[in-house]
Amino acid sequence: MITIMRIAFNNLYRQKRRTFLTVAIIAFGVISVLLFSAIAGSFKGMMIGQITDSMLGHIQIHRKGYVESLDNMPLNLTINKKQLAKITEVLDKNKFIEGYSFRILLGGMLSNYVETTNIKLAAINPEQAKVVIPLLSGRIKEGKMLKKGEILLPDLVTRGLKLKIGGEVVIIANNADGSVNGQGFKIAGIVDSAVGPSGKYGYIHIDDARTILRMNEVQVSEIAIRLKNIDKIQPVIKKLKKALASLKNKSGKPMIEIHPWMKLTPFFNIAKMIDMMALFIKIILVTIVLISIMNVMIMAVYERVKEIGTMSAIGTPASRIRTLFITEGLFLGIIGAISGAVIGTIVIWGVKAMKFTVSFGRTDNILLTPNVTMGEIGAISLIVMLISVIAVLEPAIKASRLEPVEALRQ
Repeated sequence: MITIMRIAFNNLYRQKRRTFLTVAIIAFGVISVLLFSAIAGSFKGMMIGQITDSMLGHIQIHRKGYVESLDNMPLNLTINKKQLAKITEVLDKNKFIEGYSFRILLGGMLSNYVETTNIKLAAINPEQAKVVIPLLSGRIKEGKMLKKGEILLPDLVTRGLKLKIGGEVVIIANNADGSVNGQGFKIAGIVDSAVGPSGKYGYIHIDDARTILRMNEVQVSEIAIRLKNIDKIQPVIKKLKKALASLKNKSGKPMIEIHPWMKLTPFFNIAKMIDMMALFIKIILVTIVLISIMNVMIMAVYERVKEIGTMSAIGTPASRIRTLFITEGLFLGIIGAISGAVIGTIVIWGVKAMKFTVSFGRTDNILLTPNVTMGEIGAISLIVMLISVIAVLEPAIKASRLEPVEALRQ
């Protein structure tokens, strides 16, 4: 085997220019895939972070049917005190959960005593929100986080009504029984609108929402959950569903629904498109490697017909000839993959050091932090090596089937 490897290396070394070009093409493909995967993965992670950490959280819990009716923000589909106690007990026992936040969603009218407009509000507990949606405070372009009796308004609303920090507004909302109630608020801050429907919500304290809606007992529209590791989202949901399966209505059907962030925003489709683009780039890499190595090895067979005939004439088995060509293809794949992986990693570090920023929605100057894991580098390198062997099979078989007499005549 060592002899075959030495001969294979010498054969590649004889054709330095062709070998170099083939290795360069393979390396370029590996570099392109690693760089694209790192940047696309960074953008995807940033996008997911902006959506989950500024609005949604990683998981949300609702009464069954609430999400389908979310545009109407129904007050008859809230989680009641008894259900809330059970859910809280389950959440407190889950070691993967970093924190959770109770919310009441409501729609109403906002008035500055001169003009009136529609508004949607998320009533939150600020202390809980700091843990579950840590980027909310970063969206406050003016002012500060709210307290009881205060409100955070979207910048679009404040510009339309010419409202300022410290100004007074009135929120008028319908209660669950259909009656109307109102309450005055002081403007604590102005928040940037974020991507997604809930990115245009205003915020008030959850106790103020219960006062406006005249809620006689503790109840919430939804519970937003933040995990210590977002990759654990599916196992956590599975565990929560099992633990909350006992919450059923009189018909024996589940009363609680658990949704990952992907089911709550249309921007998950962008994340899927990024994954599809990454897959497409990898397919292009495979094609480049396949065609490049196959072309090189086919040319090698035609150029070395007499050499192959001589090897066959002196009794070299066909399997040994096949192994020789397969080894040459494998060498090309190994050298190209290693070169591409090393250069690609250096390029990614360089891009990261340059600190590129992008805009997403209305958020500017978000820093991209491209990274590539050793596992991804190893997987791409192994794919390249495997494709290198597959690409050389046809030329290797062709070479091993050459008749010695016919080969020596050429």
